[in-house]
Amino acid sequence: MAPKNLQEVLDASQGPVDLLRNSQIGSYIYPVVPADFQNWIKEQRAWRDTAVLYDQSHHMDNLFLKGSDAINLIRATAINSTEVFPVNRAKQYVPTTESGHVIGDGILFREADDEYVYVGRAPAANWLLYHGQAGGYGNLDITVDRRSPSRPYGHGVSRQYYRFQIQGPSAWQVIERLNGGPVEQLKFFNMSTMSIDGTTVRTLRHGMAGAPGLEVWGPYADHDRIRDAIVEAGAEFGLVPVGSRAYPSNTLESGWIPSPLPAIYTGEAERGYREWLPADGYEATGTLAGSFVSDSIEDYYLTPWELGYGSFVKFDHDFIGRDALQKADPAQQRRKVTLAWNAEDMTKLFSSLFDTAGPQYKFFDLPLANYGSANYDSVVDADGSAVGFSMFTGYSANERTALSLATVDPNVPEGAEVTVVWGEPNGGTSKAAVEPHEQLEVRAVVSPVPYSAVARSEYHGGWRTNYQSA
Repeated sequence: MAPKNLQEVLDASQGPVDLLRNSQIGSYIYPVVPADFQNWIKEQRAWRDTAVLYDQSHHMDNLFLKGSDAINLIRATAINSTEVFPVNRAKQYVPTTESGHVIGDGILFREADDEYVYVGRAPAANWLLYHGQAGGYGNLDITVDRRSPSRPYGHGVSRQYYRFQIQGPSAWQVIERLNGGPVEQLKFFNMSTMSIDGTTVRTLRHGMAGAPGLEVWGPYADHDRIRDAIVEAGAEFGLVPVGSRAYPSNTLESGWIPSPLPAIYTGEAERGYREWLPADGYEATGTLAGSFVSDSIEDYYLTPWELGYGSFVKFDHDFIGRDALQKADPAQQRRKVTLAWNAEDMTKLFSSLFDTAGPQYKFFDLPLANYGSANYDSVVDADGSAVGFSMFTGYSANERTALSLATVDPNVPEGAEVTVVWGEPNGGTSKAAVEPHEQLEVRAVVSPVPYSAVARSEYHGGWRTNYQSA
């Protein structure tokens, strides 16, 4: 009999590490949006030099929470404080397990007194949905609009909302041209409205590219019309639509690790959750990639501090994982950094594609080199001691550097040279996204987060900088 839930999948497997490291689902896909509109180098440079349009309509779940108990569910599952969370404000949502390890994250929008929308990857959406159904919340209605299919094969795709971002140094000129007049630059993560093509759309003050920008959304039926209006208004300011190939690489410069492994595969407290999760869902079919290999799945679990979320942890409310996090010493936790990969070693990696006699190294795709849903490459110091994980890897045409986002031991200083082990041991796993290869040690310099100097000086997003958000 086929497994009916994640727990049954795990029970029938050789353990969660083997299951996820040999998943056959293939690479993580950013669906529906065309891969390129110009080419990925031009699109990367546009978010630094002019303006870009990101189409975020398809790769994230939307979870709609309504009712007076919605805030109680959020409060009970988030490490963040909800004491300051007014209408027309957004907040990053970070849940943890009873052991204090991160499940995922996303953005919560408070659209009305008792109406919230979660936008993000499936792990945090599933956690909210499960606890909303199991937690005895009497005045709560939850509906979910799942991300678009990774491979629609020509079938029609629709969502409840379109979601666009207008970003870059010229973004505000585009925004005011669209609005037909000035638009107030609200504080980060504050919401308002503006006019596009005669339609009032909701807005979120954002800034993924470093400069002030907006996220805008509305009914999906308006997607094409609103997109065309943005592209037309942005033409004179050099606005470039960004395809799904370049889009995820923007975080290499701005500093958000989007895909830690959800820490839910062990723990008796989470057993009911595993029995609720489907056998064909994200958690059961996702891929675990990289050179770090452990027999224990718990060695892949991460605390909020390791992902740069330490400033979010607030003990002014009861939440799942609170007791464990209170016992943790923040000073002893690994910290998020950027690793700048050595150009000479990267040249060696790419030259193996053309060397018929030498070793074949793991293909480094451009601009994003990840080949799993969750990526864990070993980082070692000069003595060969393990000091962390490299977790999100690619190339920035703006910096002309291969970069990765990593978490490293607290005693590893900025400026230190470390080594990233690129590729999987023993020729690679049987994952669909892995070809036979040998490992390569790549030197890298421990660098700031965000790596972009522009983003460091101008961006105020708590998970990318040391900014303290409410």
